[in-house]
Amino acid sequence: MFEWNDSYSISVDTIDAQHQMLFRLAGDLHRAMLAGAVKASLAQLLAGLAQYTQAHFAYEERLMQQAGYPEFEDHKREHEDLARRVREFQKDFEEGRIGTAIGLLQFLKGWLQTHLAESDHKYAPYVKAKGLA
Repeated sequence: MFEWNDSYSISVDTIDAQHQMLFRLAGDLHRAMLAGAVKASLAQLLAGLAQYTQAHFAYEERLMQQAGYPEFEDHKREHEDLARRVREFQKDFEEGRIGTAIGLLQFLKGWLQTHLAESDHKYAPYVKAKGLA
């Protein structure tokens, strides 16, 4: 479900490595769900994914600001939307609506694919032009 492929690469090594980690973390959560992991384990994996995502977004946003990326605010709003959605999924999960974890994985897969292929590819030239990559 969460497999990295080169079409997601934006040719910024640090960002590509972080994106690959996001895919691994999401894949770990998916595999744990399929294996029937206990709720506490799933909650821990979900929290780890959320924390890593936040750290990645902060790094990516710093690069965009340093590069003077003109669509920074729009891109940041995409990040904020995902963070908000993940928090909602976490709350639902903690309240026993475990089926929402499946919805999260489906949403996350689509978001990652679209965001990486479209939004992240747009800022990469600015980062590279400023020598930040």
